[in-house]
Amino acid sequence: MTVAETDAAPTRRRATFHSLQVAGVRRLTADAIEVTFAVPEELIDEYDYLPGQYVALRKELPGDDGELHEVRRSYSICADPRPGEIRVAIKRDLGGLFSTWANEHLAAGDTMDVMSPSGAFISKHQMTQLNHPESIDTDTEHTFVAVAAGSGITPLMAIARTVLAANEKVQFTLIYSNRAAMDVMFLEELADLKDRYPARFALHHVLTREQRIAPLLSGRIDREKLATLLSTVIRPAEVDEWFLCGPFELVQTVRDELAELGVDDERVRYELFTTGDPQQGRPDGNRGRPVVVDEAGDNVEISFTLDGLQGEVKSPKGQRETVLNAALRVRQDVPFACAGGVCGTCRAKVVSGSVEMDENFALEPDEIEQGYVLTCQSRPTSDALVVNYDA
Repeated sequence: MTVAETDAAPTRRRATFHSLQVAGVRRLTADAIEVTFAVPEELIDEYDYLPGQYVALRKELPGDDGELHEVRRSYSICADPRPGEIRVAIKRDLGGLFSTWANEHLAAGDTMDVMSPSGAFISKHQMTQLNHPESIDTDTEHTFVAVAAGSGITPLMAIARTVLAANEKVQFTLIYSNRAAMDVMFLEELADLKDRYPARFALHHVLTREQRIAPLLSGRIDREKLATLLSTVIRPAEVDEWFLCGPFELVQTVRDELAELGVDDERVRYELFTTGDPQQGRPDGNRGRPVVVDEAGDNVEISFTLDGLQGEVKSPKGQRETVLNAALRVRQDVPFACAGGVCGTCRAKVVSGSVEMDENFALEPDEIEQGYVLTCQSRPTSDALVVNYDA
């Protein structure tokens, strides 16, 4: 790699890791915890955030081979903006290395690498500055609807708490699906919101494995049940913004139904916490998956700009290596979190050349039109490629 100063300067805050201390761990359910990280005064500006954004956590944990391996996982911030702290909820996933370790061992006083907040799962209507709830439009009548499943409630807690407190004219409806009542995260907090805003916050618990009095609120949310909800409980034509967060199947089902009802895509915000195969193409820690480069072979010349520094690396065409993996092999601070096309941390702009992007669950259509890609999902299709992480 060659490194040189360039004229480019970051135009947005780049996600960086800092070591933060765990201030508290609170159990939400048998399989979920809320973790509060203390943010020291000198880092408060680094951890400003908008409701709906996430942070990535980084930890070295022993793998099946007994060796320590870096593990990164992204978690949405579950509290309304509070300078001096970051709160996330971690639900234990079946076979999940990090979530299992956190639920069983994480305790107050521990330290962990926490990435500065990122993410675009935020309201387009309400907030214009980081961590400034007073900038919310407090005069306009807005109607919001959110659909969540399981840990998909996490970012919606932050969004609902903030907009309901800031604007007395906001109406917020939440449809929240879980297997059983014992699995409901933030049960008390949701009940508190209902008590505090009885006329403005509507809450509908849907349980897939428990029978409720209302048949509409029992069983999985499929197309038929959703169509009934959207014709009886909710009036889609009156909704200003939709927030969808959960597994791919649920989110896509709601998106398809809303599209059939003529709801403009611009009004629908969504975030996934699973894509079906999150391990595919995941880099090996912050070093990238090992790739053997034959200098005399058929390679792609990749050049990237990060923090005003230029990096160069060769990638064998036959390896079909992602841009992110190639960049990590020569510079360990290249930003990424999920590596599954969901979070958008690895976003960069293609300056010249071309790529093929496998998946995209994070970029908006206008970002793609402007040339932005998710480098964790992008493979070069040209002999030379130049991307800019600072753009």
